[in-house]
Amino acid sequence: QVQLVESGGGLVHAGGSLRLSCAASGRTFNSYAVGWFRQAPGMERELVAAISRNDYMTYYADSVKGRFTISRDNAKNTVYLQMNSLKSEDTAVYYCAAADRSRWNPLAPNRGYDYWGQGTQVTVSS
Repeated sequence: QVQLVESGGGLVHAGGSLRLSCAASGRTFNSYAVGWFRQAPGMERELVAAISRNDYMTYYADSVKGRFTISRDNAKNTVYLQMNSLKSEDTAVYYCAAADRSRWNPLAPNRGYDYWGQGTQVTVSS
């Protein structure tokens, strides 16, 4: 069982930066891949970035490549999403999610997530 808590969201001007954090409970956090998803009003939830359990593999949606960076610190049970050069279209609720290593496939990084956080709002003003 893993519990996830996101933080770091807020209001920022276009071109600015934010760093989101996803803090996890549990001693086996390094057994889980973690993904950051977002959902804007009226839109489907989409995977923004994902990182494998031992960070050998990362995935980024095309819309955020070169602007967002996902990283993890297993000693702190935390995954980060550094978001730079933010755009108004990045406005959404951002969720982190965890997938056990037996259920996560790097070829389909948007699947296999069993545990979700409550979300944090990111608003980018133009």
